[in-house]
Amino acid sequence: MAPLAYIEILFRGILVGIAASITVGPVAVLCIQRTLSKNRRSGIVSGIGVACADTFMAMIALFFYAMLEHQILQYATLLRIIGGIFVISVGVYIFAQNPVPQIRRNRAGRTSLWQDFASIFGLTIANFIMVIPYILAFFAVFKISAIDLSQSGGFGAFLRALLTIAGFFGGSVAWWTFLAFVINLFRRRFRPRHMLTINRVAGLIIGILGVYTILSTFFDIFPHAG
Repeated sequence: MAPLAYIEILFRGILVGIAASITVGPVAVLCIQRTLSKNRRSGIVSGIGVACADTFMAMIALFFYAMLEHQILQYATLLRIIGGIFVISVGVYIFAQNPVPQIRRNRAGRTSLWQDFASIFGLTIANFIMVIPYILAFFAVFKISAIDLSQSGGFGAFLRALLTIAGFFGGSVAWWTFLAFVINLFRRRFRPRHMLTINRVAGLIIGILGVYTILSTFFDIFPHAG
């Protein structure tokens, strides 16, 4: 397989990692709260905890794809449409949420960086019932599946899967690090109500990705890697 195809697989993994991380859910609120009430390092380490948990679940999601690859191939169009509808629903839900009350309820105590990492890792893993389908939906958005990853067989298949997971982790870490830096940069002027704007933007972006998924099912906007 051409080197550019491997780069594309890595890039798609990065996109899934970022897309799966931009929602302003409970763990994101906690990361932001820790950045504001403690310091940037606490926010970054908390974000890495989320990224590690999400990456672990992305590996499970990819394994799930591999186990059901023939069914996925048979119902690929239907699954992409369902995935798109799911992503749109999540986008609408996020757009309608108001994280301000939760931010005001949260209070970051005196914890070590390791405790910051472990606590948010556990919180993210505990939500696996919601997170894994969410990740699977974004695999559908960017047309990543075990079918494509196994086409080359042997070491090639392993490398493609590894690049997908590495890209996912890199994209997720990059997002959480970026968020912690931005929040820390404007921490003196940051107000909880600003999270409402972030929610609106995140919900809109995710909703657009869902619409894109459905449209690209019928119009090949983002072709498979070759």
